[in-house]
Amino acid sequence: MAYEKINTSIYSRMMPAFLDWLQMLTGAGLVLFMWSHMVLVASINISPETMNSIAWFFEATYMAQAGGPLIGATLLFHFVLAARKMPFRTGEVLTFWKHSRLLHHTDTWLWVIQVFTALVILVMGSIHIWTVLTNLPITALKSAARVREGNWLTFYLILLPMVELHVGIGFYRIFVKWGLIQRKGRKIFKRFENVLTAIFILIGLITIIRFVTLPL
Repeated sequence: MAYEKINTSIYSRMMPAFLDWLQMLTGAGLVLFMWSHMVLVASINISPETMNSIAWFFEATYMAQAGGPLIGATLLFHFVLAARKMPFRTGEVLTFWKHSRLLHHTDTWLWVIQVFTALVILVMGSIHIWTVLTNLPITALKSAARVREGNWLTFYLILLPMVELHVGIGFYRIFVKWGLIQRKGRKIFKRFENVLTAIFILIGLITIIRFVTLPL
């Protein structure tokens, strides 16, 4: 019985750390994917033919057909892992908001932004993935037409900063949480993350403008 209690105690202490590792690994994977995705979609700024060629390659190798659902599943799994620490009940939200205002701590507010953007991305990101994967093949003209239809332009103008803020802050928090940067280097690294986030938002806006102005 004593042996079983010891094992149970060790297991209960190790499980949160294991889940934190999974959260970090899935988060890092999604960060790399989103930055890569942004660069690949931005190939429309070179020419529609360039984007079509890249899309054709990913579909011909079935990377799009297999990778899309995998990214969607990873997104959901990452959210479930992160949700362990998110406040959902009204009392929890009010308490967290009160403490955040009292602390005046930048990293705490960054986490608040991450929680909010995560909820937005879960819904809007899932819609985007479903829409793209159910309307293959991906082409520049088809993407441009979708951006111009209905409320899709507004949709992407909201989704873009939500994703880049979440990804940028996540990138910063991974380095801080796992001790990859020391306290004295946080300000410099934070400035670097801010610049990186601004660059990707700018690339995204230029890409959206290109889709809107692309002759159909």
